[in-house]
Amino acid sequence: MSREISTQEIEIVVHGTAPMTAFVARPAEPGAYPPVLVCAELWGLTGEVRDVARQVAALGHVAIAPDLYHRLGADTAHGMAESDANRERAFGLLARLTRDGVEADLRACLAHVREHEDATGKAGVLGFSLGGHVAFFAATRLDLAAAAIYYPGWLPFAGTALSRPDPLLDAAGEIGARVVMFFAELDHVIDAEQREQIAAGLTAAGVRHEEVVYPGARHAFFFPGREPYDKAAAEDSWSRVRALFAAELPPA
Repeated sequence: MSREISTQEIEIVVHGTAPMTAFVARPAEPGAYPPVLVCAELWGLTGEVRDVARQVAALGHVAIAPDLYHRLGADTAHGMAESDANRERAFGLLARLTRDGVEADLRACLAHVREHEDATGKAGVLGFSLGGHVAFFAATRLDLAAAAIYYPGWLPFAGTALSRPDPLLDAAGEIGARVVMFFAELDHVIDAEQREQIAAGLTAAGVRHEEVVYPGARHAFFFPGREPYDKAAAEDSWSRVRALFAAELPPA
């Protein structure tokens, strides 16, 4: 069932830092709904990410998408256009993210929607690319029931984003959520060997998980209007996200 939704842009102060911009979407009908963190790609809090938050809200959740670059400059609040220059800039920003900082931001988001948006019950996370990497991290640090993770980079090896000082995959044993991961067969970031390492790590850690690989699909296949968009993969994966959230994040 799709619902009418309401949205707002908010600012949250996290441990005395500069205010963090976040986009909140929730069902317009009053009531208590489970919260879902929505974690953005490399480009930050773009219109595309806000649209995903709206879609999550239409399923019956309070969705909140934060600007995780907020400590690094006020001009990141509405994301960045895709360009070579912004890619270089964004990699500089993600290199300055810290595990403690990102955890504090995500916890602050959940606390905000629980206090101000009637979010209640079990929580989930959804992320794409860098946001998938962050979503995996969130599942190792927060009490989450469901994690929908799209083509997450840099999980099985150290050195990039939150896989410092060691690979995020090493913390798989801390995950209590049910995890569904979506991969592209022809992904230039995550090859078949990495997919196998991730699956093996989750299995060894006893995590409830499923990996879906879409033949012929490429990295960033989810978002319409982009050259890598794969309609069949996007629609099938979203149906699986809906099923995951319906099963693990029931209304309070």
